Amino acid sequence: MSDVLLINGPNLARLGQRAPSIYGHVTLRQIEEKVHHRVEAAGLSLKCFQSDVEGEIIRFVDAHRDARGLIINPGALMMSGWSLRDCLEDFDGYKIEIHISNIFAREAFRTRSVLADVMNGMIAGLGVVAYTLAVSAIEAVIRPETAGAK
Repeated sequence: MSDVLLINGPNLARLGQRAPSIYGHVTLRQIEEKVHHRVEAAGLSLKCFQSDVEGEIIRFVDAHRDARGLIINPGALMMSGWSLRDCLEDFDGYKIEIHISNIFAREAFRTRSVLADVMNGMIAGLGVVAYTLAVSAIEAVIRPETAGAK
């Protein structure tokens, strides 16, 4: 069993190359390494996954339903991922949706997430630090007696 799932949706494999003025220069691999170190420091385990295909993300979640927490940057699936929303609705672990950019300060079509109402929380606009902040939130829920002690 993995304690924490880290899921990145469409186009996020191109982080570091895609629109650096919006998403920065950090690669997905670098983000995964930072999250891995943060999860490990919390005494938890991590499983990472990225796909441009909604169905593959759903299969990944279904295969890891015993995870205690889930961090997802759904990319554009936040606007169109109704099947993903249904999959996440009955995921029992703590769920955090993240976005590197401030989606509320961008185009109007980016301001509504179809996933938001089934998530426990959302972090947007803080850059890639959102990923490790999400780990801290999950740690506080999973292990409240040790959260923040490190």
